[in-house]
Amino acid sequence: MEIHYKVIGFLLIILALIHIVFPKYFDWVTELKSLSLINRQMMTIHTFFVALTVFLMGLLCLTSSKELIHTILGKKISLGLGIFWSIRLIVQFFGYSSSLWKGKRFETFMHIVFSLFWAYLSLIFFSASFN
Repeated sequence: MEIHYKVIGFLLIILALIHIVFPKYFDWVTELKSLSLINRQMMTIHTFFVALTVFLMGLLCLTSSKELIHTILGKKISLGLGIFWSIRLIVQFFGYSSSLWKGKRFETFMHIVFSLFWAYLSLIFFSASFN
């Protein structure tokens, strides 16, 4: 199980770093121009904090996998992470319109990859919390 936590830690850190390119990739300068200043800044600041949280989750998994799996506190944290990523998995299907990915090769591929990734995270964290 510890190897899963190490893999998850590495992947979460990569995911957090990918957030750096979001503003350019999604053309936020143009796309967010019509928003009020507060909404524009909320988008960028919330994206930063999502990335920071994902990075810290990854760092925790990399550096404390044994504790997360084998201690009472670690199991509680793992349960919380399992709940968090399960909700993220549900949002993948019910929070985003399927028109964003259906019929689009790259977007469909990414939808599938991230759905599987969220499911993997949920499964591993729940498994560890109940063992």
